[in-house]
Amino acid sequence: MNLTADRRRKRDDFSEPYEERVIYINRVAKVVKGGKNLGFTAIVAVGDKAGRVGVGLGKAREVADAIKKGNEVARSNMKAYPLSDSGRTVPHSVETKYGATRIVLKPAAPGTGVIAGGVVRAILEALGVQDAITKVMGARTPVNVAYATIKALEEMEGLQEVSQRRGVPVERIKSVR
Repeated sequence: MNLTADRRRKRDDFSEPYEERVIYINRVAKVVKGGKNLGFTAIVAVGDKAGRVGVGLGKAREVADAIKKGNEVARSNMKAYPLSDSGRTVPHSVETKYGATRIVLKPAAPGTGVIAGGVVRAILEALGVQDAITKVMGARTPVNVAYATIKALEEMEGLQEVSQRRGVPVERIKSVR
């Protein structure tokens, strides 16, 4: 087997059942002595629709290369986040701030759907959330909104974590919720 076939096989290992969402593509220009060097940045969300999601920012001279790099970064940043018992929504409300962006994530009743803007919707749907209510306030730049969403998800606590922290059985916490 030659080296190129080995590289191709490694590249095809990404064919796992992940959902990839290109959130935003931006054209950037660096002004240099001879003119402008054009490039692109891409924000990509990758998730398995079962509680794992990652966000990546890729930069390159071509759009396809920027998306590919963003995809690789997102896959390396994938983490598991707690969902509710039904797996349809977030476990509890959370409000967080990243830079000048504030975001609120709230659980919703079954059948509500994901009520969110484009960036937050892409991340939550890649995560596997089917019902949630969100609100973004302050700066709405796609990069800040994406990172604020991930920060809010990191602040989520599952039932097991709450029961351990409080020293209360899981069944008692379920009955209150």
